[in-house]
Amino acid sequence: MRRGELYRVMHPSADDPKRQRVFVIVSRQVLIDSQFSTVVCAPVYTAHDGLSSQVPVGPEAGLKHASGIHCDGLISLPKARLTHYIGTLSPAQVRLLNAALKVALNLEE
Repeated sequence: MRRGELYRVMHPSADDPKRQRVFVIVSRQVLIDSQFSTVVCAPVYTAHDGLSSQVPVGPEAGLKHASGIHCDGLISLPKARLTHYIGTLSPAQVRLLNAALKVALNLEE
């Protein structure tokens, strides 16, 4: 399990109307490699509104459609739920993800 990997999660939450949703792992690698049972993930939606807190992603990362990673909707998920691997972000997409996370969390340079 690595930062920037995408996983399909079945029934991610009671509030999510979808039966399954794709998430990308955004936690730092040291946490992912630890005994801690959860990781922070960002949801992937088919809508990409062009916000600076979103990252475009699509078939190049293993998805069926052009979509967007929504960094304003971060969620902590148990590692055990991340079993259906989809793909991995490119290094360029990880840089965009980092920038989008800074915007979403209002972090200054």
